[in-house]
Amino acid sequence: MRPRGAFLAMTSLPSASRPTLAYFNWAFIVTGIGLGLGAWLGWVSSGTLSGTLAIFFVVAVLAVLEISLSFDNAIVNANKLKDMRPEWQRRFLTWGILIAVFGMRIVFPLLIVVIAAKIGPWQALVLAASRPEEYARIMAEAHIPIAAFGGTFLMMVALSYFVDPEKDVHWLGWLESRAAASAQIRGIEVGVVLALILVFSKLLPAAESGVFVSSALYGLITFLAVEVIGGVLDKSDETMSAAAKGGVGAFLYLEVLDASFSFDGVIGAFALSHNLFVIAIGLGIGAMYVRSMTIMLVERGTLAEYRYLEHGAFYAILILSVIMYAQSLIHIPEVLTGLGGAALIGFSLWSSIRYNRQHSADVDQD
Repeated sequence: MRPRGAFLAMTSLPSASRPTLAYFNWAFIVTGIGLGLGAWLGWVSSGTLSGTLAIFFVVAVLAVLEISLSFDNAIVNANKLKDMRPEWQRRFLTWGILIAVFGMRIVFPLLIVVIAAKIGPWQALVLAASRPEEYARIMAEAHIPIAAFGGTFLMMVALSYFVDPEKDVHWLGWLESRAAASAQIRGIEVGVVLALILVFSKLLPAAESGVFVSSALYGLITFLAVEVIGGVLDKSDETMSAAAKGGVGAFLYLEVLDASFSFDGVIGAFALSHNLFVIAIGLGIGAMYVRSMTIMLVERGTLAEYRYLEHGAFYAILILSVIMYAQSLIHIPEVLTGLGGAALIGFSLWSSIRYNRQHSADVDQD
C-alpha cells in the first residue's frame, strides 16, 4: 500500500534512492507560507517596513528554535514509529501533526489562559489578539505547573529507556550498564523522579512548592497511565482488532510525548514575542521539519545504522527534563537548551560513525 501525498513512501520508492531534500518538500512549502504570513502580520500590525521585517525575523527565529529543541523528539518518534503498522504511521504523521501544530501551539496556550484567568475560550482569543502583553503575563505565571508536569513526563521517558534489563547496547557503558542492572529494583525510576520532585519543591517558595509537587505528580500519573493503556491496547489480542493492535497505544504515547516536548518551546517562545499568532506560525514551521526528520529516520533506518544516535536523544531528553525543573527556579535561555540537545545528538552521531568505521575495519581484517 502506498501512502498518499507526502505520507511514508514504503513500496514505490526505496529509502536509499529517495533524495534527502525530498523529505523536506512539505516543510519548505510550509516555511514559505509561514514566513509570508509572518510578513503580512507584521505589515498589518505595524504598517511599516521595519515592523514587517521584525515580525518576519521573529517567525524565522522561532522556527529555528523549535527545530533545535526537537531533534531528540524526531528520533524518539522514529524509534516508536518503526514498530507501528503502516496505517498508524500515516495517522500519526497526519492527525498527529495537526494536533501538534494546532493543539499544542494554539489551543494549549489558550486553554492555559482560560483556566488561569477564568474566562471563556473566545475571550482568551480576543485577549491574545488585543492585549498580548497581558496574555503573555498569564502564560508566564503558569510556567511552574507546566514545567513540573512536562519535566516529570520527559524524565520518566528517559529513565525508562536506560533502566531496562533488556537493553544491551550501551554508549556510555560504565553508566548505562549500571542503569540497566538497576532495573532489578522494581520501580527505581519512579523513586528517582519522586526524590527529585521533593528536592526541587524544597527549593521553591512555600506558595509555589505545592503547585510544583501536584503538577509533577500529575505528570507521573499521566506517564504511568499512558504506559498501562498502551500496553492494554497494543498487547491484548483478545480485546483489540488486528487493525488496531500495535498502533493505538503507541499513537497515544507519541501524542503525550509530543505535548511534553512542546511545553518548553511554547512557554519559551513568549520571551521572543507576545503575539500568539506569530508564535503559532513560527513553531508550526518547526513542527513540520520535525515531521520530515521523523519520516527520513524511519524510511532510511537511520537508528539501526547509527547505533548510539538514539542514546544521544534520550540523554538530551533527560537533560531537558532537569532543565525544565530548574526553570522553576531560574531562567535558562531556550537557545542554550536547544544547542545542548543538538550537541549531544551530534556527539552520539559522531560516536556511531566512529564505531561503524572501526567495526568495518575489524571485519575487513578478519
